[in-house]
Amino acid sequence: MTTPESLATAALMRAVDVGDRRMGELVQRHGPVETLALITGSAEAAPDRLRAWKARLAESDPEEDLEAGAQMGARLVIPGTPEWPTQLDDLGPSRPLGLWVHGSADLRHSCLRSAAIVGARAATPYGAHVAAEFGVALSEEGWTTVSGGAYGIDGAAHRGALADTSPTIAVLACGVDIAYPGGHQELFTAIREQGAIVSECPPGVHPTRARFLIRNRLIAALSRGTLVVEAALRSGALNTAGHALTLRRHVAALPGPVTSEMSAGCHRLLREGKAVCVTRAEELIELVGFMGDDLAAVERGPVVARDELDEVTRRVLDAVPARGGSGPASIAVAAGVELTSALSCLGRLAAAGFVDRVPRGWRLRRATRG
Repeated sequence: MTTPESLATAALMRAVDVGDRRMGELVQRHGPVETLALITGSAEAAPDRLRAWKARLAESDPEEDLEAGAQMGARLVIPGTPEWPTQLDDLGPSRPLGLWVHGSADLRHSCLRSAAIVGARAATPYGAHVAAEFGVALSEEGWTTVSGGAYGIDGAAHRGALADTSPTIAVLACGVDIAYPGGHQELFTAIREQGAIVSECPPGVHPTRARFLIRNRLIAALSRGTLVVEAALRSGALNTAGHALTLRRHVAALPGPVTSEMSAGCHRLLREGKAVCVTRAEELIELVGFMGDDLAAVERGPVVARDELDEVTRRVLDAVPARGGSGPASIAVAAGVELTSALSCLGRLAAAGFVDRVPRGWRLRRATRG
């Protein structure tokens, strides 16, 4: 439904580029409708910034933007409406004026339990594989994956999330009507069906390098924490991690080969104590989840037959030689148990296939040595 606030917001989004703090301060202080009136009513002698905004507004058509969005199935979500993710308010004056959302998912609800997965466009097979696995596991556990829709780690994380039923959110640095990168046209179609494409850029706006970096603050703010899967020392993924740290969100990093340039940024985050090391999705969920509700199971090594033995029997087994043989009395002394206990344990160990009776006493069965 078109309201004065949505019309004013659509107009203001044409007047400034993304992330303009001056405009953000005005809107937070006066609201979009009054801010629009202040700018359009400013005199010719107004400051350069106001004159530039006024000139852009003269060429804007907010009704046309809202109509164009509606025709392609997109909607403008603004602060104060039910779908607005209130965690974006943590950005202060850098909060987006509004967000264009194209997809089936409710943006606010989807981001309540969400984690961002970001990383290198030139991802290694290792990084792409792990990013996809994290996306799958998060989706299976009912968590939303937030990323930037780019090649490499972003695309792998989105595809992984789409393997199950939870939504995934792609935050773009261009209008939601533009498929960038072009090779992800089909991926974006799938994301719209199961999640949402999101941007603070009006329809028709093309990406620039600056918009990518400014966009990263939204990825960090929408999610409860950010995982960097792969990143070189100069990487946009580290920029996203920096925004997350500024917002006091959790940051995690995946370790990689020390010889890989694509893991150097992750290792620096870990070395400087800015990120928590995670190796599986359960650990990421524990980090960003709700205290006491999302604990990861403790990883343990494989259970072997020796683990099933009681303490006395293990001591007797440890006292049995691997070669030659030893009598029960010697084994009892070495194990620090009574002879009767040693004899009883040796019988059970023989029945279980751990030891063999030999002419010189008892010896470990060959298959159990080591």
